[in-house]
Amino acid sequence: MPASAPTPTTIRVARAAVALIVAGAVLLSIGYWLGPERFWSLALALYLPYPVHLLPALGGILISLALGWVWRVAALLSLALVLAPVMGLELNTGDDAQGRKPVRVLTYNVKAYLAAGRPDGFAQLAQEIRRHRPDIVALQDANEPSVLQRLGIGPVATLTALPYRYAFGQFTLASRFPLRECAPSTNAAGEFIDTWVRCIVDIGGREVDLYSAHLPTPRQGLNAARTEALDGVEDWEQNVAARMARARDLAKTVAARSRPAIVAGDLNAPPPSLAVRTLLDTGLRDAFGRAGIGFGYTYGHALRPGFSFLRLDHVLVSTEIGVAACVVGSETASEHRPVIADLWLPQ
Repeated sequence: MPASAPTPTTIRVARAAVALIVAGAVLLSIGYWLGPERFWSLALALYLPYPVHLLPALGGILISLALGWVWRVAALLSLALVLAPVMGLELNTGDDAQGRKPVRVLTYNVKAYLAAGRPDGFAQLAQEIRRHRPDIVALQDANEPSVLQRLGIGPVATLTALPYRYAFGQFTLASRFPLRECAPSTNAAGEFIDTWVRCIVDIGGREVDLYSAHLPTPRQGLNAARTEALDGVEDWEQNVAARMARARDLAKTVAARSRPAIVAGDLNAPPPSLAVRTLLDTGLRDAFGRAGIGFGYTYGHALRPGFSFLRLDHVLVSTEIGVAACVVGSETASEHRPVIADLWLPQ
């Protein structure tokens, strides 16, 4: 028997469902464009696993098949909005290297304290770093375990096999090229604020400001919002404010530069975040946003979903520096994937 035609009630319900899904995608995209941190709920939405956004959009497409072409186009629009502004899909070709050999930069939150608890933890980290053959490495959460420090053994510092190294607190910078004038970040009182370290790296006679950065984690704020619901909103807003304050501190330092700059690290913020945009407003460019293909997710595989769903780790470069390629590495050695960017400097 032929299938019966949808009833008027069914059509009205289907239209309402598609309209609601489309409206949600449009509002979310506008909110991300305005700046998620302006609204605590949107700031939370930044850290949700992408199926929360993707599955409704796919469901809207299925529902729209029972409706006219206008509804189908609207449903496809909602999917496009979810894939690009919300999930961060990038389809980029990068800058023309003009025949020059690129400099490969790798940034990696190695979670050394977790690696120390695994028999092969540091060996896995070293294998992941060295297989990419980086020229410059920026590490975060690279604090040497206290027992190893007392013994004078430093596995993190030697992970890269690069000749020039600087380590302070949780940070390590390593390079094939000479490093000089290295220093940690400090506040107005001259106290270390554990947000970044900086060195000047001499790349073939061209000096570049090189940063390894780590903005405050959203973990405590997210846990408060998850376990305490509305009672945790204040903790979440304080967490967002702390991350934004450190982002502004870093942006102020970068804006005062007199050399090309590379800022590499775990910013604990996805690309739409105002924390990232604060840095981009200084004239920096996102390497993955310039030369990456796909979503570039670096975090989430160690959480309950079991897959990466956030792009928290970034390589940002000033406009004098070209980006030939940018990819993310493996999930095997750390809770974060490394980001690898091939850069070239103008002659």
